[in-house]
Amino acid sequence: MAKNIIGSWAFLAGVVLAVVAGILAAINVIDLNSVMLASVLMVLGAIVGLLNVTRKETGSFLLAGVSIIVASVFGAGVAMAVPGVSSILGALLFIIVPSTIIVAIKSAFELAKK
Repeated sequence: MAKNIIGSWAFLAGVVLAVVAGILAAINVIDLNSVMLASVLMVLGAIVGLLNVTRKETGSFLLAGVSIIVASVFGAGVAMAVPGVSSILGALLFIIVPSTIIVAIKSAFELAKK
């Protein structure tokens, strides 16, 4: 139970930080590609992948994660029409990609055990 709470808070903190960072990057206050910001978001994403996704939720999480990644990458041109949206999506990718990779690896290990 404690793992789930830590993972939930990591996800919430990561999303809030990513949205704020995306907005600040859109108005040129910060650089979205700063090593410190990217590292913090990626660590929060890793925590989410390790602690927050149960075996039962794996399929849904991977589908949602891959959908967000694909929509963010291929929809970047459309997102640029609205100021700030592409920056927010870019910041969210720093959380979603590591968590999706970790959950996918955990799922592959579970399948290999069977």
